[in-house]
Amino acid sequence: MTMSKIDTFVVSAAWLLEHLDDPAVAIADCRFSLADSELGRQQYLAAHIPGAYHLDLNRDLSSPVQKHGGRHPLPDPAALASQIAAMGVISPQTLVVAYDDSRCAFAARLWWLLRYLGHDRVAILDGGWKNWQQAGYPTTNVIPSAKNGSFVPEIRPHWVLNWAEVQERQDLPGVVLVDSRERERYLGDREPIDPVAGHIPGAVNYPWQEVTDADGYLQPANVQRDRWSDLTSAAEIVVYCGSGVTACVNLLSLEMAGITTSKLYAGSWSDWCSYL
Repeated sequence: MTMSKIDTFVVSAAWLLEHLDDPAVAIADCRFSLADSELGRQQYLAAHIPGAYHLDLNRDLSSPVQKHGGRHPLPDPAALASQIAAMGVISPQTLVVAYDDSRCAFAARLWWLLRYLGHDRVAILDGGWKNWQQAGYPTTNVIPSAKNGSFVPEIRPHWVLNWAEVQERQDLPGVVLVDSRERERYLGDREPIDPVAGHIPGAVNYPWQEVTDADGYLQPANVQRDRWSDLTSAAEIVVYCGSGVTACVNLLSLEMAGITTSKLYAGSWSDWCSYL
């Protein structure tokens, strides 16, 4: 299974179909709905890609909400590592393929988390669940048994910033703050979730939805590079969204563009406005 670095960021449905029985590939169903926290799990139980394990944004890919830290704090590394090992993942060699039905919003969270924990072999299923279904590829409601993998986190702590660290950096030359939310929320014209509208002073807006097309297919690498062309000279790019989830879609885009100086403000706007 020889793949270039760029290729490992994304795999096609046709490629995954050929590797459904490959022991060196593990599949993660990351479907979730912010409007109905049980919907993703219910959809998974009804039908999923054969061999896929469900990872829930609230239960598995986040830790409990506190006064500060945002709506989706990063998960406990040991707990997530245990979940990943139960999927049969042997780090660092197993390729984890993540999918959702939300234009990578939740699959990218897992993509980023695994790399943050030191596991680089993780890819997004291009087009997600919708594309898999439309291709007529097999689905099942059989839940796979837990496996005995081996996943030891090797955390990259410098990939994450907290509120105080963002405050220290926000006015430094060479540091760019990227707000990943849709334009209306960035401008403060509409705020459906958080108690305060607006954005972190000095932040520029790169809506996460631009990373894919309307059908959930990732834009090619050259488009991703063009998208970030104004920021190539930045010494550091700090990416945030509402709660640190969809920011990961922009972090994926930056990696596809060959920019590796980006960090996640994990608490994001929901954390920032908790201090206002």
